[in-house]
Amino acid sequence: MLDVKRVLKAAPTKMRSQEPLQQLWTPWGEQIASEWLSSNAAHKAFCPTKDGERKLKNGRTPILNEHPRPTIVRSDHTMLNGFWDYAIVSIPESDNGSKWRKSTTVLTRDEAVQAVKEAAIPETFDGKILVPFSPESALSGVHQTIYPDNMIWYRTIVHPVTLGGEEAVRQIGDANRLILHFEAVDYVCACFINGQFAGVHVGGYLPFDVDISAFVDPDDDFEIALCVYDPNDSGTQMRGKQKIEREGIWYTAQSGIWQSVWMEIVPEAYMQTLTLKGAADGRLFIRAEIGGDKPNAKLRIVVTDPADGAIVADERFAAGMRKVRTEIATRAEHLWSPEDPYLYDVTATLEFGAAKSQEKQDIVRSYCAFRTVEIKPDLKGVARFYLNGKPLFLKGVLDQGYWPDGLMTAPSDEALIHDIIAMKESGFNMLRKHIKIETARWYYHCDRLGMFVWQDAVSGGGEYNAWTTNRKPTLVRATWNKYRDDTAKHFAALGADDSTYRRDWSRTCDAMVHMLAGHPSIVAWVLFNEGWGQFNACDAAERIHALDPTRPIDATSGWYDQRCGDFHSVHNYFRPLEIYPDKGPLRGYVAEYEKKHKRRCRAAHYAVLPVTQHGVRAFMISEFGGLAQLVADHAAVSRAYGYGEYDSIEDWRAAVRSVLASAESLESRGLAGYVYTQVSDVEEELNGLLTYDRRLNKFVQ
Repeated sequence: MLDVKRVLKAAPTKMRSQEPLQQLWTPWGEQIASEWLSSNAAHKAFCPTKDGERKLKNGRTPILNEHPRPTIVRSDHTMLNGFWDYAIVSIPESDNGSKWRKSTTVLTRDEAVQAVKEAAIPETFDGKILVPFSPESALSGVHQTIYPDNMIWYRTIVHPVTLGGEEAVRQIGDANRLILHFEAVDYVCACFINGQFAGVHVGGYLPFDVDISAFVDPDDDFEIALCVYDPNDSGTQMRGKQKIEREGIWYTAQSGIWQSVWMEIVPEAYMQTLTLKGAADGRLFIRAEIGGDKPNAKLRIVVTDPADGAIVADERFAAGMRKVRTEIATRAEHLWSPEDPYLYDVTATLEFGAAKSQEKQDIVRSYCAFRTVEIKPDLKGVARFYLNGKPLFLKGVLDQGYWPDGLMTAPSDEALIHDIIAMKESGFNMLRKHIKIETARWYYHCDRLGMFVWQDAVSGGGEYNAWTTNRKPTLVRATWNKYRDDTAKHFAALGADDSTYRRDWSRTCDAMVHMLAGHPSIVAWVLFNEGWGQFNACDAAERIHALDPTRPIDATSGWYDQRCGDFHSVHNYFRPLEIYPDKGPLRGYVAEYEKKHKRRCRAAHYAVLPVTQHGVRAFMISEFGGLAQLVADHAAVSRAYGYGEYDSIEDWRAAVRSVLASAESLESRGLAGYVYTQVSDVEEELNGLLTYDRRLNKFVQ
């Protein structure tokens, strides 16, 4: 039965959304602010050092200085995080002959691309911004809202001495290439080197790089400038939980650079990407993309057991077509699990040219793990999540990835580690990264610390219809499985009527899977959440399954199940927890699984339990709980938003433990796992197990 009182209490109010947020600081953000954001810190210049790092004159090392991509590490790289010049400008009116136009205060995707390419670098800048924190965040030192009629400019000067060895620098443009990396910039940006256009990128959540070799002189300083346009929630692009006028479950928007910026010198032929997926039977699937034009290149993969240094695989492959897609057998026997997150060391070497000298090689360090995940029926015919051939109950927490001082950017590597360890110590084995693609280091820490990850695709689309995506499914459970997502009428109701959005969402989702597929911690892909921008979920599930058949898929987390994907996935905040029947014919690849399962059932002489019916799709409560508790001096607002409030933290803690126990009691009836809402408080949403400033674990203290 629906708990109407809780529904009404959880409704957003203008009083809450209009209340200014109290600025909170995490311990790591507070340290950064004290060292970097003092009255004169922003005006201290960078100076080059022989070891290739950029340091301030007082010896302070850059923030977020760890290697941004732990799966493909070369011997040298240069971080560009730190103070850059910035300017916030209005979108200029286009000239009559321009290819773009200022049709409204919001530019279309194509208009935005042309606008940032044609924009003129400002003659003067507003001040200093601390990269990689977005200008809306406190840690940026700017703390200013960016509106859809704004552009953001960034500028910094790079000294060649900081780039690495003198000989390597002098060969830039000849035997070496200089690659400029941006881990994430929201949303459309154009890069300029010494005033010359060098490249453009669209999409706020994926990394990209620019080969700037042709634009630099190894003997001279050079200027990097970046022009960024972000319509935030006024556009249809992927934006997740961002909203300029934050309220309830929608959080402060952010724009521009929000993940690390860095450079590296690479050989004329080099590995652009490297994905390594190990299976429990010892097979290693290898996917690599090669930059440069060396038709005779070969890729060598050496896998080493860190325990004793034993080589468990050593293979070479032709890489002449710029892509490697293959698998090898290894002698690896130590499997990865949350209890024992065992990682093997990998050295990948791209060999090219007549000689095998060091100058004709690209050598990177990486890692891999061996494990297999799947959804299959247990001995009673109930669909379960299996790891390495054994059933395992998923105990997850929703992870928004927001911070009071950095917004979507964690203030430090230690902050990322803190949340993962806090959830493990609280008894959970999985994090659902919600509507956000996180920095690569977060996935690396989940890999090495042993934390399962359910990875969401980033939502987008037009303005969501509150009745369709919230009120109707909340009030009437019967609508959950009875709403299509594959017609123009339903596109409009779900905010997916813009064809450019649908195309960009598909491309971004595919790219996310390719980019993250090598992380053993990721055990499921989540495509759509509560109908936000949902369209053709079954087509998307088929496509992602073809890209990565090694992981199960939650095609529609929440409301509008389309009878496809590996999970029957529901959200339940306002009703008693229970298992709902998985009725009706299945679609896509799981329909084929169902046929095989029925044959196995008949052969084994047992029937499928009524609560699951198919024995193919696992039942998952992919969101529930959300019980709110305000902790004085650790909350950004004075009134809590959440699904229930309590008189004391002891009462709240007892209620959380009770609802978790209720969920776990359903395992015997067919529940495969759950996702409790949520890791931390976020702005006015005070239903976290941790406070927003990460200074208290409400659940265990």
